[in-house]
Amino acid sequence: MAYRNGQRLPLDAAGGDSGSGPILRLSVNPRARRLSVRIDARAGEAVVIAPTERGLTQAVAFARTKAVWIGERLAVRPKSRPLEPGQVISLRGRPVRLEAVPGAGAARLVEEGTVIRSGGEGEAYARRVENLLKREARQTLVERTDHHLRTLGQRSVQVSIADTRSRWGSCSPHNRTIRYSWRVVMAPPPVIDYLAAHEVAHLVHADHSPAYWSVVERLVGDHKPWRKWLRDHGGALHAVGR
Repeated sequence: MAYRNGQRLPLDAAGGDSGSGPILRLSVNPRARRLSVRIDARAGEAVVIAPTERGLTQAVAFARTKAVWIGERLAVRPKSRPLEPGQVISLRGRPVRLEAVPGAGAARLVEEGTVIRSGGEGEAYARRVENLLKREARQTLVERTDHHLRTLGQRSVQVSIADTRSRWGSCSPHNRTIRYSWRVVMAPPPVIDYLAAHEVAHLVHADHSPAYWSVVERLVGDHKPWRKWLRDHGGALHAVGR
């Protein structure tokens, strides 16, 4: 059977195209060096990655040998945490309590950054809080991006903030743009700094070769703990506001 990039199919081969249970999402990434499977906690799917579309057949077979692991990971993915009064979320690794105030005022940080107060109700309240988090993300990520650009003697780039489904950031060296997920602003500062270094380093090396990782290490030192932090806790960040 020929598979295609972006296709979704059941993890259980006997389930057919309309089967229930865990779903595999097929992805072709020319920069991938091997077949791999990762969990997209936000979408509740397992993503099967191959370097070419022809390689997807082998990648699907590989993923189905990992059916137990995939099922276990999807079963324990973090539950949705809406942005509503009374919730406690993180901002730069510190707990922040969400509070409501009368009216339709914009969200703001108060009490030395330990509380976010916002007007609005329901979706309007959540939107105001999310907009504040996006502003905080832009401020921090632009500052850390500029810092790493200066270290490497690189020209400025255009930074954009988005809510990507799975990737924390992406870099396009040809048009000098870097895109970040605003959700990383909830992570501790060393993790945010690592992400900025990760993307800036792609201006020097577009791949994930040893030379590339040596640039990342030059910028932030031992990056492995921060990469692991995103793997271990990224699902919880994606669950906020869902």
